[in-house]
Amino acid sequence: MRHCMSPLDFSVDELDQLMGLAADIEENPDKYSHACDGKRLATCFYEPSTRTRLSFESAMLRLGGQTLGFASADSSSASKGESVSDTLRIISGYADICAIRHPKEGAPLVASLHSGIPVINAGDGGHAHPTQTLADLYTIKSLKGRLDHFTIGLCGDLKFGRTVHSLISALVRYEGVHFVLISPEELKLPSYIREDVLEKNGATYEETESLEDAMPKLDVLYMTRVQRERFFNEDDYVRLKDRYILDNDKMKLGREDMIVMHPLPRVNEISVEVDDDPRAQYFTQAKKAVFIRMALILTLLGIQVDKNIPQPTNNPSSEKGGEKC
Repeated sequence: MRHCMSPLDFSVDELDQLMGLAADIEENPDKYSHACDGKRLATCFYEPSTRTRLSFESAMLRLGGQTLGFASADSSSASKGESVSDTLRIISGYADICAIRHPKEGAPLVASLHSGIPVINAGDGGHAHPTQTLADLYTIKSLKGRLDHFTIGLCGDLKFGRTVHSLISALVRYEGVHFVLISPEELKLPSYIREDVLEKNGATYEETESLEDAMPKLDVLYMTRVQRERFFNEDDYVRLKDRYILDNDKMKLGREDMIVMHPLPRVNEISVEVDDDPRAQYFTQAKKAVFIRMALILTLLGIQVDKNIPQPTNNPSSEKGGEKC
């Protein structure tokens, strides 16, 4: 049985195969509309979510399956003190696959160790958000045609941003990806990501506090919000939350073929006036997340609708830093 805890749980070849499956699903949705008939997805969300939870539910429903679960810890037995491992033991008797989001880093991994069904990490604290990363990779490849030899700017909360950490870990395995890290000093990328991920894998990167200076260099701009829920001090949040606001004036500094992405939700770090710019692709990104999650569900359940579509193998090793599921 295979789980998805990290973007590194799939090799580069397997990621390409997974995205190939997602592309086929996007192009031929009717072919997959009954692929999961009789299957059930449990969504166990101990943290609030709109896109991720509904995206998973939409993915399973589009595959012909059913969903069950809870949307907050308060509406689960966690409020009575039940452990996440016990919850997954119970859920294993109710569903065929589970997506779990939890504020504590490593909680989905603990859950997977006690689960009788495949478990998908739908975000654990500031650690990782692998399915958002899959959506990000699929969006970049769909719109830019490649996942190598481009420059990506990551802007905003690079310290607590699990989407940023996951995306960097995935992209360092592709050749020629240059990272521009745009943040205030207080929200810089953690040293363990710089040293153990970027530098260890020989990736090139630069750090800057100026979004304006970075704009002309970028093929992809990945904006993030400053996350209030990750701050212990409200004053620090208020001081930093409006540090970067992407508007039409800043967009004029960017390349004509640059794309703008955001894991959402946004607060005010991207002005609504930018939504009309054809380079703004964050809503497309959210839509494509459904197709890659459909592909992931099929893969973890071992369901093959079309044997002509390459499927990931059972070997989760990768060229760089692959790890067992």
